Order: sequence, then structure tokens, then C-alpha cells
Amino acid sequence: MVRPLSHTADPSTDAAALFRRLGFALLFFAIPMGALFTRRAVVVLAPIAVVLLVLAAALDGNAKRSGDRLTAIVLSPGGLAGVILLLWTGLSLVWTPFLPQASERALNIAGMALMALAGYLALPERMRSANLYLLPVGVMCAAVTGTVLALRGGTSFDPEGQSLERGMIVLVLLLWPAVTWLHSRGRNLESLVAALAVAGAAFFTTDSPALYGLAAGAVIFALTTALPWFGSRLTAVAMAGLLLLAPLLPFILAPVARMVLRPRSPLLASLDAWQTIILKEPLRLVTGHGLETALRSRIVGSISSAAPSTFLFEIWYELGLVGAVAGAVLLYRAAMGAGGERPILGPGIMAAFATAYALGCLGIGTALVWWFTALVVVVLVFVAIERGQYRTTRPKAILRRRS
Repeated sequence: MVRPLSHTADPSTDAAALFRRLGFALLFFAIPMGALFTRRAVVVLAPIAVVLLVLAAALDGNAKRSGDRLTAIVLSPGGLAGVILLLWTGLSLVWTPFLPQASERALNIAGMALMALAGYLALPERMRSANLYLLPVGVMCAAVTGTVLALRGGTSFDPEGQSLERGMIVLVLLLWPAVTWLHSRGRNLESLVAALAVAGAAFFTTDSPALYGLAAGAVIFALTTALPWFGSRLTAVAMAGLLLLAPLLPFILAPVARMVLRPRSPLLASLDAWQTIILKEPLRLVTGHGLETALRSRIVGSISSAAPSTFLFEIWYELGLVGAVAGAVLLYRAAMGAGGERPILGPGIMAAFATAYALGCLGIGTALVWWFTALVVVVLVFVAIERGQYRTTRPKAILRRRS
């Protein structure tokens, strides 16, 4: 008697599937929930998730053609702009007066860039829907938990509410990929419920910039949904243009602010301090003062404590014209190339750009590691969603009569 061949399970494939599921569970569920309770949740959990994804790719062979994909990224216009920005950031260590602190920050930035590349190359070519549905579940659970925490005034572990504020910022960033995934699967009602839940949580959080960033993203989402080409082009031009023309803003806005604001308004004082810095050292607009100087100069008194904390000021003050141009090209190319051949993803991606950019303009501390890590997580989530679009409809079963 001939026994049929038994199909034995492949241990490496099973282990890869387990590692990948755990990695996505950390990215999609644990990070939005954990960020509400501790400020270091994003910094700790994101690298662990990327390591799990890399291990999974190495076990099941999904890391094939990594060299070709990496070359394509680096040689693209946006990739070249990013490389120039990183190199100029490293070169600015030569003239920064705060070398130890700047060196630590430069290492953190380089580490975040490597983590983003490793995570991108480790993502499978085709994402399972079961893994991606963890994202809206995590966002909804975090929204409900955040609302409860905001109404209770935080927790005993976070008496000042800093973790809750950062958690809300991470939550509004992750909302847009969650909405994008649900929208791409035709679950528009669920995406609306998720958006309203996150908006409610952000509304009840006291003095949180998350609500303003969410509002900016919602406007761009609606605009891009109605006019896809115009919405994406407007987002790209607005981000790049504001960054390039940032030194002109204090001279344009200050006269208007004097007419509508009180003489001692913090905004007016910030614009006046920005004008003074530019007029005092105009040649520094070319090279900048070096990495980490915007924050440290306030501490030691080299510049006024009223100087703006927006990243528009910080990039020009630290990296000058070269850094600003490279950053503007990177933002423009990233926004114009987002979505690729999947137009249905465009509104959510543009909304995420608008939310992150608005939060940066509001001065939430974009030089901190947790902010870079949060942006890396959002990018990886959107890449995963794009790779989950390979089939949008189920094939219909066709019954044929036997002749």
C-alpha cells in the first residue's frame, strides 16, 4: 500500500510568520496604546518591531532584491536630497559650539534613518489583511483609552500629562494610515468612527497641539479626496515653499501681528526675536550655526528665550540654506511621489503629511528622538498598507453546467 506524501510544516516559515505578526502587533497596537502611558514607548517598541520584521524577512526569504530596492531609493531625487541633508547635518558638527550634544543627536538621526531603511526592506511584498486590521483596532482602543485618561486628568504615573500629550500626537499621526486602510477596503463608516473617536480624545486633552494637527490633516484629506491632483500638489508646494521662504516670515508677519495683537504678545515677541537673529548674522543663513544650537543657545542665553521653537526656524538656524533646500526637495518629492499607482491612498498620505508638518510648525520638539521614531513608524505603516493593496476584490465563483 502506497502512503500519500505528507506535507510537513516548515519551521522557519512558521517562525517568520510569528515574528512578523508580533512585529506588526507592536507597530499597530502596542505603540498607540503604550504611548499614552509612557513617553518612551515609541522609542523602545519601534526598534524591537523592526528587528522582528528583519528576522522574519531573513527566515522566509522576503529580503530578496534588497540591494536593488535600496539603490532605487538612494538614487531617486528625494533619496539624494535626503542623503545630502544627512551629510550636511554631519558636516555641521565641525562648527557647532555644542559638539557632545550635537554628536549624540546626529547619531540618533542616523540610527532612525537606518531603522527606517531596515524596516522598509524587511516588509513583505504582499501584506496580509489580518495583520493590517490590527492598526484600526489599535487606534480605536487607544482613542477610547485616551479619552478616559483625558477626562480623568491623566494617571498617577504621568501627573503632568506629558505622556498623554505625546501619546495623542502619536495617535493622530497613526489615525491617517488607519483611515486609509479602512477606506481602501470600502469600510468608510468604520473609518469615520475611528476619526471621530480620535478627534474626541484630542479635544478632551488639555492644551494639546494634537487637535490642531488633526484639523490640518482633515482639511487636506477632504481636499485631496475631492481634487486628488490639486490636493497633493498643494501639500507638496506648501511644505517646500514654507521651508524655503521661512526667513521672510518674521518680516511679513510681524507688521500684521502688531496691528491685531497686544504689544507683549508671545507671538509678536517670537517674531521680533527671529528678525533680530537674522539681521544680526545674515551670513549665517548660508551655513547655519550647527546642529543642536537652536535649543542649546536658548539655554545658555546666546539667543533670546522668546525665539521660536518651530522647526522652520530651527532648520534655518542650525543647517542654513543648504539644509533648508535639501529638506524642501525631500518633502516635495516625497509628497509628489506618495501613493504611487494607488490613488486611493493619496488622501490619507497627504493628510499625514499635513498633520506632521503642522505639528512641526507648532513647535512640539521635532529634534527629540521620539518624534523621529514616530515619523518612521508612520512611514513603515503606509508602506505596509500600500503592499496590502495587491487585491481589492474577491474573485467571483463561476458555476458551469456539465455537458
